[in-house]
Amino acid sequence: MSKSVAIVYWTGTGNTEEMAHALESGVVAAGAEARVVPVADFSAEDVSIYDALAFGCPAMGAEELESDEFEPVWEACRDALGDKPVALFGSYGWGTGEWMETWQADAEGTGVNVVSTVIANEAPDDDAVAELEAAARSLVEA
Repeated sequence: MSKSVAIVYWTGTGNTEEMAHALESGVVAAGAEARVVPVADFSAEDVSIYDALAFGCPAMGAEELESDEFEPVWEACRDALGDKPVALFGSYGWGTGEWMETWQADAEGTGVNVVSTVIANEAPDDDAVAELEAAARSLVEA
């Protein structure tokens, strides 16, 4: 039985959604099943269905997670993740990517098994897509 990976995301401009689909392609290429899910359609109860998960959110405001839809679901899921491998990804249009460093530190500080993080400046370029493919392999092989 192949591994199953949930790719949960919120997008404002479509860049993070594009990253989610690139991650999906990488998961499938690595031999696992992938399900791309908008964050509004995911809950902590869904975590147990998957062997690995990826969460994607762009930088918002002063380099922070989107607070109305994404952050409440992330916080509810965070405690249910156990030792499952998790990748964090997202895009930004300004700043330095500080939101990802903060998000990763928060996740790891609460015991999340973060195996990869990927950020893209605006739409994912070839380098970001290659990083997403590597992240997908990390999720499948962990």
